[in-house]
Amino acid sequence: MSAPPSRPERTELAPGLEISRIVTGLWQVADMERGGTLLDPVRGAQAMSEYAAAGFDTFDMADHYGSAEVITGHLLTSEAGNGVKAFTKWCPAPGPMTAAVVRDGVLRSLERMRTPCIDLLQFHWWAFEHPGYIDAMIELTRLREQGLVRHLGLANFDTAHLRLLLAEGIPIASNQVCISLLDRRATEAMSVLCQERGVRLLAYGVLGGGFLGERWVDAPEPDNLSDWSKMKYRRFIDAIGGWPALQEVLRAARAIGRKHGVSVSNVATRWVLEQPAVAATIVGARLGESEHRGDNLKPFTFALDGEDRALLDAAFARTKRLPGDCGDEYRRPPYLTASGDLSHHLDSIAPIWSRVPVPGRKERWTVDSGSVWEPLAGYSRAVRVRERILVSGTTATHGSGRLIGQGDVAAQATFILDKIAASIKALGGRLEDVVRTRVYLVDANDWRAVSEVHGAYFGHIRPANTLLQVGALIGDGYRVEIEAEAVTET
Repeated sequence: MSAPPSRPERTELAPGLEISRIVTGLWQVADMERGGTLLDPVRGAQAMSEYAAAGFDTFDMADHYGSAEVITGHLLTSEAGNGVKAFTKWCPAPGPMTAAVVRDGVLRSLERMRTPCIDLLQFHWWAFEHPGYIDAMIELTRLREQGLVRHLGLANFDTAHLRLLLAEGIPIASNQVCISLLDRRATEAMSVLCQERGVRLLAYGVLGGGFLGERWVDAPEPDNLSDWSKMKYRRFIDAIGGWPALQEVLRAARAIGRKHGVSVSNVATRWVLEQPAVAATIVGARLGESEHRGDNLKPFTFALDGEDRALLDAAFARTKRLPGDCGDEYRRPPYLTASGDLSHHLDSIAPIWSRVPVPGRKERWTVDSGSVWEPLAGYSRAVRVRERILVSGTTATHGSGRLIGQGDVAAQATFILDKIAASIKALGGRLEDVVRTRVYLVDANDWRAVSEVHGAYFGHIRPANTLLQVGALIGDGYRVEIEAEAVTET
């Protein structure tokens, strides 16, 4: 191992935005304040300034990380704040994303951070069947053009919905997702898309809440975890095969660390930094309590060689892959979050459309999406008769007529299946209730792209399916239409 550098490596996240490759995360501010007492913002800013002076001048926070934005505002308005890069996230509840709602969300962070422009505004969305995220990103693009936001990013978006937004021409600089020796989902399709489209990944969860550290090698399984981070990543460990699976990874990382004269945590961080789509890793800080800046420099003193990667790959082969894609832990089982099962939270999100009883028909309801075509042609987006739900042929039409995913059939299929899920939810069902789908393609050569999207939604449900080629769909640019049938148990 060579001597640690005096400062962390740097990279250009987006044009004109150079950052530290170790970003200091402020999510633990919320954990430190959960007893109800807020951190002193002046002392917090002083602790941040010490990170910045050591070259760790890039900070990541969110609107719900306690008073992190307020503390950062004290730093940015001080002399020590010169050159500091401050990223935040906006995580609104699903609902109409009007220009006023989006602007208010951004202005709130600007006020708390005491800055005229946010370096990177990262957007998180809870439920993709609500299409408000598209409206929000369009409005955020306008605010970027007005100078309130320098660059736009995403947080916990999966590959399909990142692709959809890129197809809409949204200028996305980054996507913040979980990546670690435990969670390698982002190194697959997500990384391929990011490299193709120039999107960089910001990796959090790199140390698995501290479990990817020396103290846990050959250690007994812990009981009664108290901090949120460990509660969350313990669920990740269970999902990959439990404590024995973690030990396989830890022992491989320890062997590599001994070879290079570094720690298990350094190996874990270095592995993530070497992923080609990754711009930086995010390492949490407990402001004023402890700091590990010296140790955070050590991943820049060595590189993994072929032997190291083979050792890790052998350990990975003895673990289970985490299910789904990036961010799925927030949206579908198994819910790998600190609070565990989020189904109650997601179920509390109101359907975007309302079901309407059919006059004179005791057990029949309909749903309209507001399309101009539904009253014109005399049909409903979906109909429920007793336990059966029928969803009309659905295209990637948003609102009053905008085609989503122009030129990208996979993006169109993603939007369509979200719209179908929303229709079924409005009538009291779930996507898991679907028993049949029919897919209509203009070009039979699109079958694989659409089938892969269909599989991402229904691979665990396995409804009956028919795929047909048709001469044309109504409207320029429409390449796929899908209809569905569901049978509920409620």
